[in-house]
Amino acid sequence: MAVYVAAPERSGQAIGKYRGGMNTTWKIRQATPADADGLDLCMESAYATYQPRMGGKRLPPMDVDYAAEIQNYPTWVVESNGSIVGGLIMVFDKDEASIANIAVDPRCQGQGIGRALMNHAEATAREKHFSELFLATHVLLSENIALYQYLGWEEIARDETRVRMKKAI
Repeated sequence: MAVYVAAPERSGQAIGKYRGGMNTTWKIRQATPADADGLDLCMESAYATYQPRMGGKRLPPMDVDYAAEIQNYPTWVVESNGSIVGGLIMVFDKDEASIANIAVDPRCQGQGIGRALMNHAEATAREKHFSELFLATHVLLSENIALYQYLGWEEIARDETRVRMKKAI
């Protein structure tokens, strides 16, 4: 089981252990164009775990141009030992702040990285004077929906493929 001690919320740094017991440190930082390939690999890894339940279909985040995402949207990565192990992409419209994509490499899950990314998204939205944050996830990703609900998110809409959620921040 992973153990971590998180530093102050906005520092984005924590000290933890991989499930295999290797000590590691990680930090959240603003993505740069040089991170595009690493972010792509991280997202591919994270979303590939869901392909079997999707009948082999690829989820949309697996086919995104992450260089364009980094250039056009606020994007953060989690770096550990020189590798990208997590990512967060946000969208800020006039009336709404949204998490467009959030994922953690499966090999690094259980270290608090996902929660730190969620905290970072909430803090960033608050800094921009938003009082709510939105996201959407696939209806078949039940464990993600359950996690978001545990973290205080509420379901506000659902169709045959997507669940839309919001959280007061």
